[in-house]
Amino acid sequence: MNDQKEPAPGDGIRSLKTSRIFKAVNFELYAKPNLAIMGLGLIALATCTGYIAYMRYQHEQQGYYTVVKDDGTETFLKKKSKWD
Repeated sequence: MNDQKEPAPGDGIRSLKTSRIFKAVNFELYAKPNLAIMGLGLIALATCTGYIAYMRYQHEQQGYYTVVKDDGTETFLKKKSKWD
């Protein structure tokens, strides 16, 4: 009446005898990879990274830079050409 089946090659930690609490806390060690969820996660990560890069590009295109004055305050000034 052994509930566990014989460990197959490649099972890794899944083949060890552990408690239900350990399996609940470390669920990702026992769950099989889900390609659909992984794909959605990659799309979400790429979208967030692209949006951050776009926001940074837009900020740099505005032409402002940070200036620290003598009294320690920071202000934003528009970049000026030497010809102005």
